[in-house]
Amino acid sequence: MQKISLAVFDMAGTVVNEDNVVYKTLQKAINQSGYDIALDYVLEHGAGKEKHQAIKDILKVKDNITDDELSASIFENFKKLLDQAYETLHVTSYRGVEDLLDYLKDNGIKRALNTGYDSATANLLLNKMGWELGNQYDLLVTADDVTLGRPHPAMILKAMNDLGITDAQMVLKAGDSIIDIEEGKNAKCGVTVGVTTGAQTFEQLASAEPTFVLDELAGLKDLIPVG
Repeated sequence: MQKISLAVFDMAGTVVNEDNVVYKTLQKAINQSGYDIALDYVLEHGAGKEKHQAIKDILKVKDNITDDELSASIFENFKKLLDQAYETLHVTSYRGVEDLLDYLKDNGIKRALNTGYDSATANLLLNKMGWELGNQYDLLVTADDVTLGRPHPAMILKAMNDLGITDAQMVLKAGDSIIDIEEGKNAKCGVTVGVTTGAQTFEQLASAEPTFVLDELAGLKDLIPVG
């Protein structure tokens, strides 16, 4: 693999292990509005996206529904249900992730987290893990920070701008969904990585033709050239 100056990591399912509680809650909120949608369906059509957009896309694929009022109502219920779920949620990072982040820092590689969550949700997860800006990560970019969500590259472009990285070929994007890989490709990242710890399977991730598909993010440590 080529050298990189910046690694951009999706949060849930990639660095943060929260047992898919967000997508389980998304499924619950949709089904409380009268649907009977399986979690796999939610993951297939909603993974990696800003959550209101995920609801819109799931409804459109399911029944060709484009009812903004319905999707907004489901989204409001989702936020309430998620607040309740997070009260008792135990959150950890995946095995080897913190060592990887330390390794990148020690070798002068910037580390950005980006997510389809809003800022409040993202920061709640980070606080639960005890992660701090400048320690485990150098920048957080959330859905609140951009107008256009994934697969548009806006979050990666913002990370590059904020961290002073001008060459997208020196950027790695890793995530657990096809839309993460598409985001990286749309930003012209030199390396895109899928990980099977979260929303989607090896076969699903491989269909997006990333540079690598890994069983876990920690495997990057053996692939990233330094020095």
